[in-house]
Parts: sequence; C-alpha cells; structure tokens
Amino acid sequence: MKKRYSIFLGLLICLVSFQIQAQERTVIFNTSEGTMKAILYDDVPNHVRTFIERAKHGDYNGTLFTRVIKDFMIQGGSPDSKNAPAGARCGFGDPSAEILPELNSKYFHKKGALAAPRQNDDINPQKKSDMSQFFIVQGKVYRNGELDTLERIKNQNIRKKALKEYYQPVRLNLQMLKHDNPREYNKQIAAINAKIDSVIQATPGHLIFTDEQRKAYTTIGGCHHLDGIYTIYGEITEGLDIIDQIASQPKDQYDRPKKDIRIISIRIE
Repeated sequence: MKKRYSIFLGLLICLVSFQIQAQERTVIFNTSEGTMKAILYDDVPNHVRTFIERAKHGDYNGTLFTRVIKDFMIQGGSPDSKNAPAGARCGFGDPSAEILPELNSKYFHKKGALAAPRQNDDINPQKKSDMSQFFIVQGKVYRNGELDTLERIKNQNIRKKALKEYYQPVRLNLQMLKHDNPREYNKQIAAINAKIDSVIQATPGHLIFTDEQRKAYTTIGGCHHLDGIYTIYGEITEGLDIIDQIASQPKDQYDRPKKDIRIISIRIE
C-alpha cells in the first residue's frame, strides 16, 4: 500500500512540476515603446527551447525592430541591428540560427501571434525558421463576408471538379424532380452539397475558416494568408496596443522605422 502511495505521490509531483514549468513559459518584451507580455506554446518544443535559450543569453537585448508594416506585422531581434547606424539597412538575420519548421494547424496568425521569419521557398525549400529574429502579427480586422469570399475563391476549382462528378450526371433528373417532387429534390441537393463539402475538406490546399479563426479575424484581426507558412510558437497576451504603436511608426523604403525602436530586454519568467 505504501509503495503504491509513493508511486502515486511521485506521479503527482511530476505532474505539478510539469504544470509549473508550463506556467513559467511567459515572456516579457521590454521595448522603447512599452512592454508586452506573451506566452509560449508547449507543443512547439524546438522553437520555444531555442527562443528561450537565445533570450536568456541576451541575444535579442539591444536589437531593433527592423521591419514594421502597418496592418501586417512587426519584426525584430536580428543581431545585425544592435549597432546599426541610423538609416542603414539591417534585419538580415543569421542563417546559422535556422531550425526545421514546426507547423501546427491549430495555431494561426491572429493579432499578437509570435512567429519565426524565414527565407523564401526558392532558397529555403525546407521552410527553416530563422530563430535569430521573430515577428509579431498586427494584421487587419476582416468582415465575415470577406472570409466567405476568400473561401469561395480559394476553393472554386475544387468545387467545380466536385460539381462535375456529383451534380452533372444527375442534373436532368434533378430538374424534373424539382418540378414533380420538391421535397425529394431538396433532399438530394443537400446530399450532393454534403459530398462536395467533404471533397473540399479532404483536398490539400483548401480553405475553410474554423469558428475560432473567424472569431479572431473578425474581432482583433490578423493575417490569414500567412497560415501554414510560418511557425507560430507563442502569442502576445498583454500589450497589443504596443504592437499598434510600433507598426504605425514612420519608416524608410526598407520598412525600417526612422526612429530606432529598441528591444531593451526579453525576460523569461
């Protein structure tokens, strides 16, 4: 009995310890424009571990936000920005800091999403993340009708193919049925639409916004077109207004703010 109790107590201690560790994965971004607080996701382990290691080592301290685009995102942390002269182009990152992606479909680019930038596919086919820097999404607020249109445009070729397979062979019969038996017609149309929807959902590259995505994109906003392309490993939970302040700064032709916006420190709690 004592042995079983000891095992149970040991498991309980491990569980509590794990929960504490998860709760400690909080980040404080202290910038020249104000402070932001973020959480890191436990199920994106390599990115989180790398970010924490670099933050604790002070790699991001003293760097600049080198690229800011209103209604899109703010990007900072690049080592070449620490001592960059005013007006100089910087923010090229560090190829030696690249790690393999950890794309997770449950995370999307809502406002405040913390993600890793990367080089384009033509020179980075593995979609490796550059962990020497990071970006935070600002994005824009969408209307539900806009999201409907985006889905329709993205899925139109898939829908056309499915219509040809499921609707065209029975089109004439359905037209007759519509006149003779409207109830049965509606039933069969509903069944065909269900098959078409199933095909869309099963086809790679389709676009269907979840309820969670719709809620976020129509309230706080985001950048839906980035979903599935960059690894998201955390999100800003406090200080979303600081993102707006940074994103709205006057900038040069390379999107670097004309006034230096510095990352004073990044602290892991």
